Amino acid sequence: MSIPHPQRSFSAAQLRDQVLNHLEPHLSWTTEGYRVRTHITLDVLIKAAVEGTSLEAVCEDTLGLVSSNALREQLTQALEEMTLREHEREMNAALASALPLGMRRNRVQLAMDWHDEPFYGKTPLLLSYTCRGQAKAGTTHFFRLASVCVIEGDLRLTLALTYVMPEDTTEAVVERLLHRLSQLGFHQTILMMDKGFCSGAVVRLLQRRHQKAVLACPIRGKKGGTKALCKGRRSYVTDYTFTDGTTARLVVVATCVPDKHGKRRRKWLLFVTLGLSWSPKQVYQRYRRRFGIECSYRILRQSRAFSNSRQPMLRFFLLGLALLLQNVWIFVRWFVAHIPGHGPRRLHQTMFRFHAFKCLLRRAIEYFYPPVTVIDAYQLPPQSVIH
Repeated sequence: MSIPHPQRSFSAAQLRDQVLNHLEPHLSWTTEGYRVRTHITLDVLIKAAVEGTSLEAVCEDTLGLVSSNALREQLTQALEEMTLREHEREMNAALASALPLGMRRNRVQLAMDWHDEPFYGKTPLLLSYTCRGQAKAGTTHFFRLASVCVIEGDLRLTLALTYVMPEDTTEAVVERLLHRLSQLGFHQTILMMDKGFCSGAVVRLLQRRHQKAVLACPIRGKKGGTKALCKGRRSYVTDYTFTDGTTARLVVVATCVPDKHGKRRRKWLLFVTLGLSWSPKQVYQRYRRRFGIECSYRILRQSRAFSNSRQPMLRFFLLGLALLLQNVWIFVRWFVAHIPGHGPRRLHQTMFRFHAFKCLLRRAIEYFYPPVTVIDAYQLPPQSVIH
């Protein structure tokens, strides 16, 4: 089937307006300095995000813009008046504004996961907002957030996020995300969760809420525990009671994967299933779609601004902004890349990719705040002569 040629255009200025329309109405804070207005602050934050650089670098690279010190001072003062949960509610409202109205909200598959941003500082205030974790990227301290993402069709939208504090339990984090999903009207969903969520407290919470879910289960023990279930040659289903007394349906999947020498060896995978009667093959195949949320975290790293600020709220805001930019990109792409026709909605796969989104957004902001094109110099270098 031939694909019709697009007949309309969408400008960079319209894209910038789209981002601001999804962000600014949901923020309660403002920056009202002599030259630091709220719309300027947001433009700087957005440009730093799409360039993957710092606020200082954007201010230095822009003609006539306010100094980075004045901007950071105003931004810190505005965010200090908020609590972390108030900030979280505002970011969730902004994320929800970028959900297409025609998106199905019942019987969809969702993925829940953690995201850790490495922290290398020693400031006591910032350390009190970081979580300890397994050593990664040269540190054991991380700013952590948990999010839930829809993984239906061509959609990979972040529906809700929550900022994780050191004192938060995994059960409390899951409870907050599920509560937010109910506020958005999502029901009869199937939740895909990784090994970090597999605990007796979380399983009991999901059972009380009658939430259908698939949780990857870690293999523990040498002879006993879940290790003892990894035997035989075929996949099977069994009831299993964990050490804390929690009983659940456990799916044991036998797979064959090649090792480094190319020889195929058996690899066992365990899954806790709640409210589902899927076969081991169905569980294995459908759980693989959960890795769509990993793609959103990879994109997050491409659209996150950096800062050396000692304000924890700003650190978390930059993470939430990166997820929001992804949602706006998917929201816009849902319309501009939609192929007209009957039947299920189809998107042009190579049209309006994330790189194009970032480039257009940067150019729109540079139209209002032109970048530096000359530098001051004490002495000019000799001109090259081309013969």
